[in-house]
Amino acid sequence: MKRSVLITGCNGGIGTRLVDAFIKNGDRVVGVDRMTAAKPTPEMSFVQMDIGDFARTPKSISEFEKKVRAACGDAPLRAVINNAAVQHLGRLDALAADAILETLDVNVVAPMLIAKAFLPDLEKDGGVILNIGSVHAEATKPGFAAYATSKAALHGMTRALAIDLGPAVRVNALAPAATRTDMLEAGFAGDAKAMQALTDVHPLQRIADPEEIARIAVFLAGKDASFMTGATIYADGGVLSRLHDPA
Repeated sequence: MKRSVLITGCNGGIGTRLVDAFIKNGDRVVGVDRMTAAKPTPEMSFVQMDIGDFARTPKSISEFEKKVRAACGDAPLRAVINNAAVQHLGRLDALAADAILETLDVNVVAPMLIAKAFLPDLEKDGGVILNIGSVHAEATKPGFAAYATSKAALHGMTRALAIDLGPAVRVNALAPAATRTDMLEAGFAGDAKAMQALTDVHPLQRIADPEEIARIAVFLAGKDASFMTGATIYADGGVLSRLHDPA
């Protein structure tokens, strides 16, 4: 039987590739984003929602549940991909309280509430939760305090939910390093030297393509990864293995 896969942040650079990869895998996709879907397709149903609202207005998740289950139709929801995230950059003394709270609401609280909301669906037939984390949970740099803290919490939640929800539901995290999205390239526009430095710091001498990350996600959400839970898979091009001492 065809399953439905819920993917948050479906309009982002990695999110769009996740949608394509899971459709190619034969799944029905329910995409969620706070921005209107640019290219809706027959294979993907779209639910417009700012998942950060779940923390601010808890009742909003009830309406969200109804919309998602309606979009699933006769394909039961069996996988949740928590991909949506916000990234507010700045040194701690320059970060507004609202920016810190929004980071935690979207990157941590919403994934937990979504898992709670759809737990009855996921428990029925070996469901999967896959959290899209980040190398910043393990090693970060100046200006990323809010984002790195949220991703470290998401990785910790992955382990905790694997214990709490097993054996009925598997819970894993996928943590990419720098990935060639439109947002990343826009951030380096006009600074080819900085982009080259980012590339060179990875032992593979390149950054990730979003399609690579999506293919790993399909594997982790599938039966071939059936003995994996509570794990964080670092798709990092080796960057976390490299010591950056001065020459």
